[in-house]
Amino acid sequence: MSKKWYVLHTYSGYENKVKKNLETRIETMGLENNVFAIEIPTEMVTEIKEGGRRVESEKKVFPGYVLVRMELDDRSWAAVRNTPGVTGFVGSQGNPAPLTRDEYNKIMGMRSDKNRPGTPKKTSSSIEVGQSVKVVSGPLAEFDGVVSEVSPDAGKVKVLVSIFGRETPVELSFDQIAKI
Repeated sequence: MSKKWYVLHTYSGYENKVKKNLETRIETMGLENNVFAIEIPTEMVTEIKEGGRRVESEKKVFPGYVLVRMELDDRSWAAVRNTPGVTGFVGSQGNPAPLTRDEYNKIMGMRSDKNRPGTPKKTSSSIEVGQSVKVVSGPLAEFDGVVSEVSPDAGKVKVLVSIFGRETPVELSFDQIAKI
């Protein structure tokens, strides 16, 4: 048997509770040799509150999902599957699909050092209104656009992205774009 990463589907907002329940269940059932790690992918996000106050908070990258590294056998599958808050494994019914190494690295790369507090954020010094840029991350990755507004204090830019033939304003952080 090999150790692989699996994705659990949980009730959204219950990820931390599921992690705690899983850790307790693994210990009480003696499955420490079958379940090795439990991860909830998160990233640090800076929010601007009323009055311009910046607040850094940790946000879940995939709400409703928890990653578990385990050796899958009938006993470990049943223990994890029947943990309170777990609605199932990602994959076909009764046959969980493990993550590939690339998928796992991509997911965990989303919470790289650039998202941790104290890490310098990309600045706007090289981004100007009217400049052509490419969106490099997020749901609009690979779309091209033109910068219409730069907000260095907020760490954001407004980009006009052409979607379905219409220019749509989208607010992005500096690390989500690259000059063309």
